[in-house]
Amino acid sequence: MPITNPQFENHVFLDETRGDDFYPEPLVDRGALILVRLCERIEERQPADLAALYVLTHAATEEFNRLEQDFDAADSEIETMARDAVSMDFWFIARAYGFEDADIEELVAPREW
Repeated sequence: MPITNPQFENHVFLDETRGDDFYPEPLVDRGALILVRLCERIEERQPADLAALYVLTHAATEEFNRLEQDFDAADSEIETMARDAVSMDFWFIARAYGFEDADIEELVAPREW
């Protein structure tokens, strides 16, 4: 299911990490796909409140936790710049779907990176 929210037409997920040799492009692409799937789930399930949104963002954060292992294996990691890029994309997604009051730390609360 493609994302229908027009705010994503020109948005590049994890843009800050692209083109940096420290972050393997295939892993960055996998991270971007996690964010795309999050958008698709939000559009499909239409969470009624922040609590319902956080259930979806926490599940996506767990996917990033698993992806971190692949970054480690590639002598990389989701460190400060990447962590900020991921968190800011979560926040962008929340706001794009009308959750302006979403707490950026709560969006990614179960993170291990």
